[in-house]
Amino acid sequence: MHNLKVALVQSSIVWEDVAANLMNFDKKLEAIAPTTDLVLLPEMFNTGFSINPLKIAEKPDGVTFVWLKEKANYLNCVVAGSVLTVEAGKYYNRLYWMRPDGTYEIYNKRHLFRLGEEFKVFTPGKERKIVELKGWKILPIVCYDLRFPVWIKNRYNNGQYEYDLIVCVSSWPAARQYAWRSLLIARAIENQACMAGVNRVGIDGEGKPHTGYSVIADALGSVIAQAEPDTEQIITATLNWDELQNFRKQFTIGLDWDEFEIKIDM
Repeated sequence: MHNLKVALVQSSIVWEDVAANLMNFDKKLEAIAPTTDLVLLPEMFNTGFSINPLKIAEKPDGVTFVWLKEKANYLNCVVAGSVLTVEAGKYYNRLYWMRPDGTYEIYNKRHLFRLGEEFKVFTPGKERKIVELKGWKILPIVCYDLRFPVWIKNRYNNGQYEYDLIVCVSSWPAARQYAWRSLLIARAIENQACMAGVNRVGIDGEGKPHTGYSVIADALGSVIAQAEPDTEQIITATLNWDELQNFRKQFTIGLDWDEFEIKIDM
């Protein structure tokens, strides 16, 4: 297996202005190194976390989808971030996992933020998604999902872990930044998996500040890279495959994990 180079783009976001945000990220992505394997953008990076779908929701093949396709091809790496998407009359906070060849996966945010009334407007996802990159199995989640350990919980069967890395794209407010940083580390430790969590900075259209604190951590919960608070910044780290496997072999708690089943109302 190969090591994985990950880049997190911690950025401010212009409220409900797709053109301005895509132009902003165009400039930022110029700094991405050509050896990068995965670029993560914040939750609703093209609009900010708005629950105004009539104004900003895009069809699955909309302008932001096309932009993601172009950027993944140009950077020759996977680019992932979430977009408010309308499909079959329903609205989803949809993470796109866009590959350089134009193929992609989607993950619809499962847990919709009740305090922000996201749950009244959007439709929750029904499927837990595992994607693969350079032999790494990766679990994508979106913001509020981070608070739900059962949904995220790794599994161990026949000597194999279900996934190796969690990626979280977020718009997590400053008021709860301690929970953000703590939960990122906790999820890495309890799942014996690496973690990459990207968060936005700046004040959104509702006046809520966001401090960022984007983090890349290993499976021990040790922080490999962390963005400065309240700063637009790209952080990168290389996740080491051999180190992950050696740690799992030395500390075999996966053998003692409880078996469980997640039931989803369809």
